[in-house]
Amino acid sequence: MANHRSSDRTSALPVIVFTLTHLLVVSIAALVLVWLMRFREGFAFTSQIKAKIFNLHPLLMVLGFIVFSGEAMITYKSIPASRQALKLIHLMLHLIALASGILGVYAVFKFHNELHIPHMYTLHSWIGLSTICLFGFQLLFGFFSFLFPGAESATRARIAPWHVFFGVVIFFMAIVSAETGLTEKFYFQRLKRGQEALIVNFIGLLLLLSGITVSLIVVLPLRRI
Repeated sequence: MANHRSSDRTSALPVIVFTLTHLLVVSIAALVLVWLMRFREGFAFTSQIKAKIFNLHPLLMVLGFIVFSGEAMITYKSIPASRQALKLIHLMLHLIALASGILGVYAVFKFHNELHIPHMYTLHSWIGLSTICLFGFQLLFGFFSFLFPGAESATRARIAPWHVFFGVVIFFMAIVSAETGLTEKFYFQRLKRGQEALIVNFIGLLLLLSGITVSLIVVLPLRRI
């Protein structure tokens, strides 16, 4: 009886973790959209209201880069498909994340250029650009090692744990970059108390929790059943 109960708890754990992860993603997306559209004038690539250009940066970096890269990381554990199909899905989600990250960086550089603000002078910008560069290198390394032309099976087996490890490290670098960016925005806008301050803080908190649950899925032998 005790073994049966333990087995039930173990089998329920993947469902709980996967459900929590996707609830966090939906909550983050909702809060970011409410924040930018209700409190920050919305977003656009071209506008007389320059804040709209800047707002594309958090939108693309959080909803594009972090969310899609997180989904890519848990692909092998969450989607019932063939190994080759999972590789392609993993790659496509990472490509969407990288494209979003590049557009997000472009948006903030465009905003700085139009307002004649210096570039790359904060810790947030250093971590963020380093993350994008490492992400691109990791993507290229993974493509040539595991997809085309693909290394020998013994070589792939040796480098796979390192590929996973550096993927988690880069993902947490993205989380740290987002947290420092939110902190900058909080102080630049002189937020203290109020609805916007609460939303910004909750976005940061949920991003941290999302990073933890994604890493838990990647590291532990969890599979959706």
